[in-house]
Amino acid sequence: MPLIGVQLHTQDTHVMIDNGILQLTLSNPDGIVTGIRYNGIDNLLEVLNDEDNRGYWDLVWNSPGTLGTTGSFDVIKGTSFKVILENEDQVEVSFTRTWDSSQDGKLVPLNIDKRFIVLRGCSGFYTYAIYEHLKDWPGFNLAETRIAFKLRKDKFHYMAMADNRQRCMPLPDDRLSGRGQALAYPEAVLLVNPVEPDLKGEVDDKYQYSCDNKDSQVHGWICTTDQPAVGFWMVTPSNEFRSGGPVKQNLTSHVGPTTLAVFLSAHYTGEDLVPKFSAGEAWKKVFGPVFIYLNCTMDGDEPLSLWEDAKQQMIIEVQSWPYTFPASDDFPKSNQRGNVNGRLLVNDRYVSDDNIPANGAYIGLAPPGNVGSWQRECKDYQFWTKTDINGYFLINDIRPGDYNLYAWVPGFIGDYQYSAAITITPGSEIEVGDLVYEPPRNGPTLWEIGIPDRSAAEFYVPNPNPNYINKLFVNHPDRFRQYGLWERYAELYPNEDLVYTVGTSDYKKDWFFAQVTRKIDTNKYQGTTWQIRFKLDNVDQGSSYKLRVAIASATFSELQVRISDPKTNPLFSSGLMGRDNSIARHGIHGLYWLYNVDVPGKLLVQGDNTIFLTQPRSSSPFQGILYDYIRLEGPSKLSSKEEYMSSTL
Repeated sequence: MPLIGVQLHTQDTHVMIDNGILQLTLSNPDGIVTGIRYNGIDNLLEVLNDEDNRGYWDLVWNSPGTLGTTGSFDVIKGTSFKVILENEDQVEVSFTRTWDSSQDGKLVPLNIDKRFIVLRGCSGFYTYAIYEHLKDWPGFNLAETRIAFKLRKDKFHYMAMADNRQRCMPLPDDRLSGRGQALAYPEAVLLVNPVEPDLKGEVDDKYQYSCDNKDSQVHGWICTTDQPAVGFWMVTPSNEFRSGGPVKQNLTSHVGPTTLAVFLSAHYTGEDLVPKFSAGEAWKKVFGPVFIYLNCTMDGDEPLSLWEDAKQQMIIEVQSWPYTFPASDDFPKSNQRGNVNGRLLVNDRYVSDDNIPANGAYIGLAPPGNVGSWQRECKDYQFWTKTDINGYFLINDIRPGDYNLYAWVPGFIGDYQYSAAITITPGSEIEVGDLVYEPPRNGPTLWEIGIPDRSAAEFYVPNPNPNYINKLFVNHPDRFRQYGLWERYAELYPNEDLVYTVGTSDYKKDWFFAQVTRKIDTNKYQGTTWQIRFKLDNVDQGSSYKLRVAIASATFSELQVRISDPKTNPLFSSGLMGRDNSIARHGIHGLYWLYNVDVPGKLLVQGDNTIFLTQPRSSSPFQGILYDYIRLEGPSKLSSKEEYMSSTL
C-alpha cells in the first residue's frame, strides 16, 4: 500500500498537518501544539487543559544584572505563520515572534522562529527553534528554555526513561491538597491518599527522574487504557545544542503526565549556567531538532514492547544526525560540517612509567575558554564523544567555528585542554595525533578515598526513611535518588561527626555521600567537621605534601582544611562555593571542583595524624559538599613509580 503524501490544511486559527499516520494541529499564529491525533485517539494531549498548555516551547528570562535562576516565564507564542516547505514528502511550517524596542522590558529581546516538520510515512514529527539576539538590542539573562508536552492523564500512566527507571506513575491529582502532602520543597510531595492505594506512602518528585545529557536520548509514556497500547516518546538525537556538556543533568518525564526536552537550564549548576547576554552582543542558536515519536502495539505485543521499539527508533535518529531535511540555512548538513580525530594518552609517572591509553575518557569540542570551562559554557554548541580502550577518538559532524579541545579521564583528577585552538570549516578532517594529559601530581599517593570519576555514587548512600520512599529506587543502582537522604546523616551521627580511618575504614560503608548540615532544632542547623585519621611511618618536615580534594558538587558551602588542630586557623578555605542544589535534587554530582592544598611537612608527625574537613555554612539542610575523591601525596623527590617502589622496599 503506497504511503499517503503529507497534506497541510490552513485555517484562520489552526494549522493541521496530516501524513495519514498522525494529524498534528497547531494554533495559528501562536504555534502551540494543541492536538495530536494518532491510532484512533482523537488527541494524545490533555484536552482538559487550555490550548496553550498542551505542547509548547517556553523560556525563563530576566534583566541583566539580576542574580538567580528565576525570572519571567514565557510560553512562546508566534505572531506570524509561514509555510517553509510543502510537498507530498515533507511539510515544514514556521511560527515567528519578532522583537522590537516597544517590547523592551516586556518580552525577552529575541527573535524566535519555531519550526515543525512532518515527513511522509513518519510516525512522529520534528521540532526545532532558532533564537537570535541582534547586536544593538538590550542585554538579558536566559535561565531556561525547553519544549513541554502535557499528555492525557486518563490515558498515559506508565513512564519509561531507562531500562531500570520506568514505572506506573501517580496521577497529577495525587499531588493536590487532600491527596498529597508538600515536603521540604514544592516539587516533592508525599502521597497520603492517592487514587491508586498501592502508591500510598510514596514520594513523588520530578527530580528523581533527572538524567545526564549523555544518557537522555529517549523517554516518554505508554497508554495502556486503549488497545492497542500507544507510546509517546521524546527523542533527542544529539546533545550539540544542550548546555553544560555530557554530564549536565536535566529533567525528563514526570507526573503530569509531562514530557520535556530541556535545552538550557540551571538545574544542578545554579547561576553558572545562566547565559548572560550584554547589549551589543550578537547571538544566534538552533535548538533541536528533536523528534516526537509515536508507536503502537501489534496483535499479541506487550505494552512494554513500545519502550524497546522507541529505543530502536532513537538509534535510527542518532545515526541520521545531522538531519538532511530541516530547511533552515542555520542548520548545517553533514557536508557543511567537519570531523576531528586523534588519540588521548595519560602520563602519570607514579602510576606507570609509560603513557597510558585514556580508556573511556570524555573528549569534546566547546567554545574557546580556560581549562575545564566547558562545564560552565552555556551559549553555544559542544560536541563530545568517548575514547575507545586504546584512547582513540573521532568527533563527527562539528559545526563550523572556533573551538578548544577538552577532556577528562575517569580514574584521574583534573581537566585536559589541547594547547592549540581548532577551527572547523565545511568538510574539514583534522587529525590531532597523540595527545598526552598529565594529571595533577606532585608525589606518590600516601592514601586515597573514593574514585576520581566526578561522582559521589561510590560512597555510602543510606536507606531512605521508610516514611519517604520511592519504590522504584529500592535496591536500585541509583539509590541516591530517594527523597530525604540528607536527614539520615544526623540520625547516623547525632552528636559526633564522621571519622574516617585510613587503612581501616571503607569509603563504600564509612564515608557518607554528602557532607551536610546537622539539624539541631526546628529550622536550625549546624555545620559539620569530618576527620581523616592516618599514620605516617616517616615524615620529611622540610618538604611539602599535597592534599588533592576533588568535589563532585557544592551548594552554598565552604570547605575549610585544618591539620592536627580543629580550632586553629584553616590551612585552606575555599570561600563560598556552588549553587548546584544536587543534594535536594538527588543528583549525586553537579559542577566539578578541584582544590590542591599544600601541606607543609612540619604540620605532620611520624605516627598518627588527622585532617579536619569543615563545612561551616548552616542556614539550610541542603548546604553541603559531595566529594568525588581525596588523595594525600608525599613529597615530590621521587621522579617515577619505579624509584618510589624501590624506596619503599
